[in-house]
Amino acid sequence: MTDQHQSSSQPGQDWRPQQTQPKLPLGVGTIIAQSFSILFRNFFRVFLAGVVPSVLGYIIPLALVASIGSLSTFQQLQLQPEEAFTRVAILGTVWTFLQIAVYAITAALLVQLAYDAKLSRPVRLLRYVKPAISAVLPIIVLGIAVSFLLVIAMSAFFLVGSLLGPAILILFPVASLFYGWIVAVFVVTAPAIVIERVGLRGLKRSAELTKEYRWPIVGTLALAAICFGLINTVIGGVATLFFVALVSTTQDGAYLGALTGSILPLLLYSTVFTIGTGLVCIVIALIYARLREIKEGISVDQIAAVFE
Repeated sequence: MTDQHQSSSQPGQDWRPQQTQPKLPLGVGTIIAQSFSILFRNFFRVFLAGVVPSVLGYIIPLALVASIGSLSTFQQLQLQPEEAFTRVAILGTVWTFLQIAVYAITAALLVQLAYDAKLSRPVRLLRYVKPAISAVLPIIVLGIAVSFLLVIAMSAFFLVGSLLGPAILILFPVASLFYGWIVAVFVVTAPAIVIERVGLRGLKRSAELTKEYRWPIVGTLALAAICFGLINTVIGGVATLFFVALVSTTQDGAYLGALTGSILPLLLYSTVFTIGTGLVCIVIALIYARLREIKEGISVDQIAAVFE
């Protein structure tokens, strides 16, 4: 027994259990702070990168709404319920597709901007156009796939909720967390496509990178949304006061009232949406960079080198 024990242990061999390396933190606060810093230091460039797709992404659907609702109601159009449902479904599909396209174009541009800004290098939007164009189609295709997955997941929750009745109030927070978790799994798909040129394998790549960090990612996105929501509230409040003061102190108040009730709010909303989309894209770009640093030892300057 002793001989057998001695033969199974070699001199100098350490049989103590190996200690695993502690998981490095994502650095939620740092990512948020750097994202706002990049946004404010490059505000005009971020706005330019997103304003055209954002405006088109809202003006086109609004034009469709106007064409459908130009006679005020579906009854005046003499549509059967099936026809009305079909038109609404088509409008919703077009709207969703346009929003995904808006995100794809903006993300492809701002991923590159974020890394140059983080490294204090010159930000040149024109240089980002060619890599962005090559990445837009895969981002759109995979964005549609993720959206479809989210719709299925939410539909399943609502179906269960309809069977539970009032208990759906308990299910709602669970559904929200589950929704956020799915988003976190695929959140760095766009940067992976732009930086690594993985094409339609972007979902798999994102799932690999976000593994073990999905809840911190949910927290990061939620915190960014809250911060921007506060800014949006302040901007909206100030703009509303400005519009009211403008109408009340102008002789042609009726004309300005119509203007502030239609065009100006639309422009304001498009602007706020553009900046919000830009912030989200910057946050996601920095999450991607941090995950590659943690898991693969790749620094931001090595990531940005692909654009040179």
